[in-house]
Amino acid sequence: MATSAAAAALSRVELRHLRYFLALAEELHFGRAAQRLAMSQPPLSVALQQLEAAVGARLLDRDSKGVRLTPAGESFRTSAQALLGRFEDACAQAREVQAGEVGRLRLGFVGSTLFHGLPDWLQAFQASHPRVEVVVIELNSQDQIQALLQEELDLALLHTDRLPPALACEALYDEPFLACLPETHAAAAKRRVALASLSDQPFILFSRRGSPDYHARIVEMCRQQGFYPRLQHEGRHWLSVVSLVARGLGVSIVPAAFREAGIQGAVFKPLAETMERSRVFAAWRQDSAPALREAFLAARRGG
Repeated sequence: MATSAAAAALSRVELRHLRYFLALAEELHFGRAAQRLAMSQPPLSVALQQLEAAVGARLLDRDSKGVRLTPAGESFRTSAQALLGRFEDACAQAREVQAGEVGRLRLGFVGSTLFHGLPDWLQAFQASHPRVEVVVIELNSQDQIQALLQEELDLALLHTDRLPPALACEALYDEPFLACLPETHAAAAKRRVALASLSDQPFILFSRRGSPDYHARIVEMCRQQGFYPRLQHEGRHWLSVVSLVARGLGVSIVPAAFREAGIQGAVFKPLAETMERSRVFAAWRQDSAPALREAFLAARRGG
């Protein structure tokens, strides 16, 4: 019964009633309180009567000497101040969330971005948005696409712009592909490597399942040079591909960023032919809120 009565009272009370009451509780004078609230005295009196009726208790004593708070009014004053304070805090937090100043950003990334400025980018964003929690998850491009569709990621850094209609993207940067060879390979000492010269070599490629677009691009690069790569191994992450090359299990074509990975046993050489470049995109759901995403992308642009 008490709970239902409180709910009924709350449905009849507006925030203005609380503000009017608190102004009167400070001024203890209807005329001064009305002036402070920029209103006439009669509507103020009506509003206080409505508040008392909704609360179910007399909050003010009025007589010829002025206005005094009743014990119930003193108690209600404390609660009303706390309630308004919480409401104002909630409004401030909502504005901050909308502006991208607080919240949680779930960020997916492909491994190459670690060697192309992602750590500095994250640091710059956290410095300017200390109240945003950033959760970073390394996934291949295909897994990031699925995570976006299932609303498990807010933003994805991936190697393809071939996306379902529910997703949107923007290009971040591109870089050349390099030949990745074991350091003992005969071509490791050359300044440049002709892709066609690797036609008889076992290839280690990025998994077709992990990134069908990237896998197809490298196969097409080889086809344009007159051969199809002899696939020996597949890796679900580029670092796995480079590590397998370093162990002498084959050769590969990888984004230039991986020469910064510091994996012993692998060397990286420019291709003699002019090839398409490796591209990285930021992707997100079309229906997602833009504030945190735009704030994070702006940190990379220096905005």
